Amino acid sequence: MAILVDKDTRVVVQGITGTQGEYHTISMLKYGTKIVAGTSPGKAGEEVNGVPVYDSVSEAKKAEDVNASIIFVPAPFAGDAALEAIAADLNPVVVITEHVPVKDEIRVIHAAKAKGITIIGPNTPGIITPGARQKVGIMPGHVFSHGNVGLMSRSGTLTYEIAAGMTNAGIGISTALGLGGDPCVGLTTIEAVRLFKRDKATKALVLVGEIGGDAEERAATYIKKEYDLPVVGFIAGRTAPAGKRMGHAGAIISGSTGTAAAKIKALSDAGVAVADKPSDVARLLKKAM
Repeated sequence: MAILVDKDTRVVVQGITGTQGEYHTISMLKYGTKIVAGTSPGKAGEEVNGVPVYDSVSEAKKAEDVNASIIFVPAPFAGDAALEAIAADLNPVVVITEHVPVKDEIRVIHAAKAKGITIIGPNTPGIITPGARQKVGIMPGHVFSHGNVGLMSRSGTLTYEIAAGMTNAGIGISTALGLGGDPCVGLTTIEAVRLFKRDKATKALVLVGEIGGDAEERAATYIKKEYDLPVVGFIAGRTAPAGKRMGHAGAIISGSTGTAAAKIKALSDAGVAVADKPSDVARLLKKAM
């Protein structure tokens, strides 16, 4: 079992002929991902590492029975690319692109929710299910091992670091996903927790958050009331100054909200074991499980 991505996922890469699209398509194929099509308007009939290219998502779906998308389209056009995937009923739609205009993010998120489609990102490293050898994203697949712990994070780099620490400690992952670092993202923290709760193969959860917004506090409230499996957390940005953006567009403390201290307290009050540093996560998981 897993969430969102499994052995039956058939992926179309939107923007496959671009530098990033081509590079990561090759990486995903090497991992084992079922990349069956790509799109690039005006380049139908070409191939990228053996993957056929189509002009549109609808053509790719008709020809190759695709059911999920990953987007490497430049920011000004990424919103339209996501809407194209939504119109074709692909699910999930993984938006790797950073700096997507906020108005486009809102438009895409609204359209996806109306059809019950999950948007991962924008500004995400993607999603990986090691047991199914399916990586719909840009993460280094070799640091993820198969197991029964869900991993969700707003930070791509921390996802890799914590996954490597878990693997080295003999702790495997059911599914790992990057929620995205923008202020507006499709799949929220609390929605991801709900997905992992429904997955019978996930026996524990790692929640990696960061300063900015109140997503972790909302998730903590849900965990306290509804989630009865072990949860380990980590919050990045403990020393960040107020009013200064720290890396991600969403990682900014505004006024008295969104601080690391507030998030750590909310998670701790919900019974979550909060790590002081990423390397502590595996140790706390072993203790909790």
